[in-house]
Parts: sequence; structure tokens; C-alpha cells
Amino acid sequence: MKSCRSRAIIVCIGLVVLFSGFSARLIHLQVNQHDEYAALADAKHIIKKPVYAQRGQIVDANYETLAENVSVQTVYADASHILNPESVKTPKALAQAAETAQIVAQTLGLSEEEVYAKLLTDRRFIILKKEVDQITASNLQTELARKNLRGIYFIEDFKRVYPNGDMLCHVLGYLDHDHNGISGIEKSMDTYLQQHDGYRFTERDRTGKEILLYRGQERPAQDGYTVQTTINLGLQAIAESELKAACAKYKPKGATIIIMKPQTGAVLAMASWPMFDNNDANNAPPEVTKNHAVLDMVEPGSTFKIVATSAAFEEGIVNDDTRIYCEAGHFNYAGRVLRDHHPYGDMTVHEILMKSSNVGVAKLALQLGEQRFYDYVRRFGFGDRTGIDLPGEISGKVNPPFNGDKVAITRVPMGQAVCVTPIQLCSAMSTIANGGTLMMPQVVSKITAKDGHVVSKFDPVPVRRVISQATSKRIVDALKDVVSKKGTAELAAVEGFRVAGKTGTAQKVNPTGGGYLSGKYVVSFCGFMPADDPAFVAYVLLDDAVTVPNGNYGGLVAAPIFSSMAKKVARLLDLQPDPALLAAQKQDLKKTSYTADFRDQ
Repeated sequence: MKSCRSRAIIVCIGLVVLFSGFSARLIHLQVNQHDEYAALADAKHIIKKPVYAQRGQIVDANYETLAENVSVQTVYADASHILNPESVKTPKALAQAAETAQIVAQTLGLSEEEVYAKLLTDRRFIILKKEVDQITASNLQTELARKNLRGIYFIEDFKRVYPNGDMLCHVLGYLDHDHNGISGIEKSMDTYLQQHDGYRFTERDRTGKEILLYRGQERPAQDGYTVQTTINLGLQAIAESELKAACAKYKPKGATIIIMKPQTGAVLAMASWPMFDNNDANNAPPEVTKNHAVLDMVEPGSTFKIVATSAAFEEGIVNDDTRIYCEAGHFNYAGRVLRDHHPYGDMTVHEILMKSSNVGVAKLALQLGEQRFYDYVRRFGFGDRTGIDLPGEISGKVNPPFNGDKVAITRVPMGQAVCVTPIQLCSAMSTIANGGTLMMPQVVSKITAKDGHVVSKFDPVPVRRVISQATSKRIVDALKDVVSKKGTAELAAVEGFRVAGKTGTAQKVNPTGGGYLSGKYVVSFCGFMPADDPAFVAYVLLDDAVTVPNGNYGGLVAAPIFSSMAKKVARLLDLQPDPALLAAQKQDLKKTSYTADFRDQ
């Protein structure tokens, strides 16, 4: 009896000790290690989910969409909801992981082996594929639910889309895979277009479903602003249509067209050749994505003659009646001979510009002197970036007082030994067209929020007054005669309108050996219309066009492109022809032999 009682006491004491141990352990876990295990539980069930901000739209001057977003899904896996370390070896769990990998791979077009390998890890956020369209994502969700498989999740995202394909490709630019602007407006306006992403902490149950009641801390995404450009999509379509037609005909190495409003500097259209589709920009060769309008520099040829002639009038060293002897087309200076295509004698400044005399502008520059002529080159904006709101713009090349080169004073006035960008030349011609003020070119006019609030507005920016209105009028009068039977650009004429402009034909610089390339030319025409109240300035440039022998001149190649384009631009802008001029032009129709008359340098 006594023995039984002793054993009972011992059992009771053992139970007391055992339960005391369990209690102590429970208290230790609940009190001392509560935070540690709570953190582990949170880590297993709570995930920080990104909430992507929508990138802002880009629109043209009339709110036509140029770049927008479409909703897509980012598909990711939480491997801890598919297999955990303890169950990896379970045949059933492995079979479910394999079946999940097979469905995901087949639906998304991925490698089944690669997906399966990712699912066998213990990572909790594995991106399987981005930019999955909504239909595909929905099909995947349905199939996984039908098979009762879990661990695959979806995040709402967006994909950048350019609805017009390659139109305005160089100006718009494109994004990298992380939605950062790489070129064009996408880059220069990136701080406006892209605001900040948000995030949300969510908790999931054992099946992987989000428990909405336990949603934690979150930060909302801030969508980007809308960027409104100065581009007129209708004018852009005209410019690109003419550019493509010209490139199909002449097969140049490159080409550029710019249309600008001279009074404000607003760029209405800008196109470069070759082109690319922004929707597939990452597969385009880098050279193709280059915006030649702001990133290329060329010797401009005779379009540059507006500088020396304007400076001569502005400085008062010549007047309307002053005559310059043009040496019968053969001018020997500093041991080098400068030639004209025709043996001109005495000419006024008006005639020098109209006939594009190299000797005439060289003599004007000599009268100005190196420093004064150089100052006017810079005042017209050459040698400096224009400040256009596009990335990567270059400044061209202007050597200060011609770098000790005695001959340069006779070559720079006719557009040799100086390098300019197309946007600089177009801005300089706009200075002539608007009465003498250099305007900063712009492609962006306004930034707005989703609610219509104007975040920023870009008003026209006058850079400086370069010449007086009186000088401007004299140059305009001469440029009008350039586009006539007396000048070098009759083929730039438009029925019913007075056109003013200047041709350019420049031999290509040899980029490797110095000097010039034989038989290679950059031809151009820069003009405006109507000449006395211009609605637009347009610049057409073709680099190394393939033409018939003796046919690669600005007056023969670029001027007709301008004319064809200007007719369409006039109709779009509803410009009204001058009835008297139209009647006079119809009376004057007759065949003309052009070749000799359109030569210039």
C-alpha cells in the first residue's frame, strides 16, 4: 500500500515538473520570443507589393495622342506558397510545382525548365514575365484556378505605346525596360512624365489569397503629367510624307525636314531619315535613332549667305545702291582662288544674294572684318546650342576669328569652314522672317496634371535682336527674288504665294582624311511663306543624294521638295493665295532650262 502511494506521488511530481517545463517554454515563446516569431510569421504571409504609377501622356498642339499607356500585367511567383523547404521532397508537392511551371510556361511562352527551377527556390518575389496583355493574364488566372494551383500572382502595370508607329519617332524618343526615358521628349521631360511608384503591404492566407481586412501600410502611386508639344500632327504627316518620297527617289545617306513658326520658335514638325518604330525602338540600330535635326552638323553652303549680307546692311557699310565688283567670277585672295559659277561683274547686295555669288559675300565679309563678321555669326546663334528642349543637342563648330586662317574670311560667308545643325539654320532663317529677332526653338508648350491643372507653361523665348526690321526687309526682298526666274530656286515657288528662301549646295567634308569628298554633296533649301507675313519657315536637307550627273544642287533637289510640301501646308493652315499673283503666274508659264541657273555653293 505504502509502495503504491509512493509511486503515485512520484508520478504526480513528474507530471508537475513536465507541465511546469511546458508552461515555462510556452511563456518563453509567448513573452520573450514573441516579437521574433511574429516577425517570422509576418515575413511568411505579408508581402510589399509595388503599385506602378502611370506615365504621363504626350500630345500634339491639338491634343492628338502621340504617346500613351496600355494596361498590362506583371506575372510573379511566390515560391513559398508553392513549395516550402520541408515539403520540397514531397512527391505530391513536386508534381504540383511541375504542373504550375508547365501551365505558366505554355501560356506565357517561357521555358518550362527555367520556370520550374525558379519555383523550387524559397524566394517570395520572382518576376516571371512583364508586359503580359490582359487576355493572356486572364487565361492564366483561369487555368491556375481550375487546377487549384497557387503561388502565381499578378501586378497591374503599363506598357508605353506610340499609336502612330514611326511618326515623329526622333522627337518623341523611347523608354528602357524600367520605364526611364532614353531619348527625345521621353528623356527631356522625364521628370514630368514619370512621377513616383507606390507600394502596399498585403497579407495572404495559406492558400495565397489576399486578406483584404489585413491590408497594411500603403503609399499611393503618383501618376505622371501630360506633356503638350508644339507639334501639329497634320504638318508632321506632310513633312514625313515628303521626306519618305524624297528618300525613295534620291536615296540619300540622311535627310531632315523642319517646319517652324518664325514668330515664336515653335517647332511645328521635325522629321529625320532614316526612321524607326518607337514601339520596337530597343531593336533599332543606334544610328537610326539619331535625331539629325539637333545632333548632326554640316557645312551649310549658300544658305549661310544671309549672315554676311545681313551684317553688311546692319553695319551700314553698304546700302541698296552699293555695287560690289565680283571679279568676273575669279577672286584671288591670300594665294587662293575663289570662284563663282558665272562671271559676275558689279552687283548690288540684293543681286549677290539673289544670284548666290561667292565672291560677292566674301568681299562683304572682308569689308566687315574678321571680328565683326564673327560677332554676327554668333549673334545668329551659330556655335551655340539653341536651347531646344530635346536632349543631346550639339553646338556646331565656329572657329573664333577664323583660327588664324587667312582664307577663312572668304570661305565662311559662303557656308564653308563652318559647321551648323539644321535647327540652328532654321532658327537663323526664322530671324530673317520675323523681322530680326532670334527665338529659342521649342517643342514643348505646356505640362498639365490629370485634373487639368497647369503645372508649367513654356512661353516663347526671344534670345536677342540680331538685325533691325529694316535690314530684315531688305534681306526678305532679296530672298523673294531667289525664288524667281532670276534666282537659284525657281523650283521652290508655290502658285499664288510669294516664297522667300535660299538654296545651299555644300561639298561633303571628308571625316577621315580632311578636305572634301569628290562628288558628294549636302543640298538644302530654307524658305518661308507667305514671304511678307510668314506662317511658317521650312528647312529641307538631303545628305549625299543620288541624282543624274550635274543635278545635285539645292535648287534642283531640295527646292522642289519645299514647293510640294509648302502647297500642302498652305491648304492645311488655310492660307489664302494672292489672286493677282496667281493670275500673273499663270500668264507667265513657260518652259525653262534649269541646270545652269540653279548652281550655287
